[in-house]
Amino acid sequence: MKTFVIDGSKMAYLDVGQGPVILFGHSYLWNSAMWSPQIEVLSQYFRCIVPDMWGHGQSEGTPQSTTDLGGYAAQLLALMDELNIDQFSVVGLSVGGIWGAELATMAPSRVMSLVLLDTFVGLEPQVANEKYYAMLSTIEQEKAFTAEVIEALARLNFANASKKCNPELVEGFTESLSAIKGSRALELARVGRMIFGRRDLCDDVETLALPTLVVVGAEDKMRPALESYLMHDLITGSELHVIPNAGHISNLEQPDIVTSLLERFLVQHANELDL
Repeated sequence: MKTFVIDGSKMAYLDVGQGPVILFGHSYLWNSAMWSPQIEVLSQYFRCIVPDMWGHGQSEGTPQSTTDLGGYAAQLLALMDELNIDQFSVVGLSVGGIWGAELATMAPSRVMSLVLLDTFVGLEPQVANEKYYAMLSTIEQEKAFTAEVIEALARLNFANASKKCNPELVEGFTESLSAIKGSRALELARVGRMIFGRRDLCDDVETLALPTLVVVGAEDKMRPALESYLMHDLITGSELHVIPNAGHISNLEQPDIVTSLLERFLVQHANELDL
């Protein structure tokens, strides 16, 4: 992992491969390692920049000046400036897709293509918002992820059969949450409030004029497929794929399918740019 200091905090990131650049964004409560199956393949053709979001992985806590996902997107743009990278694609899952859309609308001349996996750029629906805020309040009160919260998050993150078909994936996620205590738990709750209290980007993404791929797990409970259909309708010329037997973490539940989709889409549009 390499590091970049901005606004007084240290951001950790992977920098793997050579070629056209892809900036990856992982899901809430995960880290850059979740992209390992995709990076193994894509780094053969691309330079993959994969940051740990504030409070996740090896990155430090969110700078006090950062109050929303637009601010975080601006910090990632600063990372690209630091690396002398002018143009790049963005591949984001869940919150990675939300700040990816923020970045695409912030710097449209720099983002060459956009992939939105298991994400939604609109406001959080009220019923879901109340449920997530209740979880965050519990985390803040206990300064830890309680067994009840961990069980609920596992149900939300994975397809129905994942505990049986891919037990190591589910167990790894729940064990990682069990180990989070104290200030780290409070920091993740703070990030969660930024995510679930985000602004509505639907009008902004409707103006996007870049190749966009929308992908969602058929069994995604956090970001139901209907939301991806809505984004597909909003973004002119976008491409939509629904992944069978996958929930919110579709890139790890069905890694071969997702990697193949990303490889085809990104290589195709990188070649078009060369022409």
